[in-house]
Amino acid sequence: MPQTNIFTFASPEWLWLLVVVALLPIAHLLLRLYAKHKLRKFGNIETLNRLMPERSEVRGWIKVVVLTLASLFLVLALARPQTGSKLQSVESEGREIVLVVDVSNSMLAEDVTPSRMARTRYAITRLLERMSEDRVGIVAFADQSEVLLPITADYKMAEAMTKRLAPDLIAEQGTNISKALEVALLSFTQNTENRNSRVIILITDGEAHDDSCDVAIERAKQEGAIICAIGIGTPEGTPLKINGELMEDSEGKMVVTKLGEPLLQQMAEATGGIYTRSRNDSFGLEEIMERLDEMETTSLTRLTFEEYDEQYQWFLGVAILLLIIEVVVLNRRNPLLKNIHLFDRERKRN
Repeated sequence: MPQTNIFTFASPEWLWLLVVVALLPIAHLLLRLYAKHKLRKFGNIETLNRLMPERSEVRGWIKVVVLTLASLFLVLALARPQTGSKLQSVESEGREIVLVVDVSNSMLAEDVTPSRMARTRYAITRLLERMSEDRVGIVAFADQSEVLLPITADYKMAEAMTKRLAPDLIAEQGTNISKALEVALLSFTQNTENRNSRVIILITDGEAHDDSCDVAIERAKQEGAIICAIGIGTPEGTPLKINGELMEDSEGKMVVTKLGEPLLQQMAEATGGIYTRSRNDSFGLEEIMERLDEMETTSLTRLTFEEYDEQYQWFLGVAILLLIIEVVVLNRRNPLLKNIHLFDRERKRN
């Protein structure tokens, strides 16, 4: 079994304190400038410096640098750095699910509160929270399609990718559902033992602008993948707004985006899946989850790190050593050493 070293933090929330650490030198600089401003009121700075021979600006900066480094290592220690290289093969029974999400401009319509796109992101996040053994991938599409997340068991990464779902992901607008289905089918793991555990959850308003979906549906059937479709929007439609402005077509007419249900119903029926319509009171995921629970599962294998070794003690040790140095270094020159001039040749001659 391959082994890979990894470095991680068990408590990464403490890393926000690094912002405060970075402000320490800046705060010291501002205080120095303020002190000089005050000293100018008493007289010439060079004259005052000669009256305070033990004063050392360099030592002040040394103390701040040492304190900043000590704080840096202390924060890293609080974040509990860990290393791990021991891998464990975990077997589970689940399904491979590819979420195929429409990110065309029509998904900005507001016939579903607060908008079709915002509602979709929220629903996918709730779906991911309910998953435990399944693997999930995300494909975003408009006129073109993009694999936003390959099949994975990392639900945190899936949630992060879900937040990115928006029309600006795809440059060419449109709604090419057949291309999206082809990309989704290529996303499945090729060595999955039971192909009947493959699921495509298509979330779209169904306004397809191509007539080649029959080929994609037939291929899905051959691959053993079922399509569960969620239609988002309303059949009567709503005017499309982008950035608060009503969209118009080439003839100057207001663009109205409507939910196209027949195509979605056809896909679901042909592949053994189900079709549901999203409403303000229910997105339609409950029906989808019930259908998934009826499906067969397959054996899924993933590699995980079995254990981590704590490394915080090294960072804590360095932080303590630096704090001791910071305390030992005085702001002023040591009066016991003031008569020692190792590099002053003129004084030695005298």
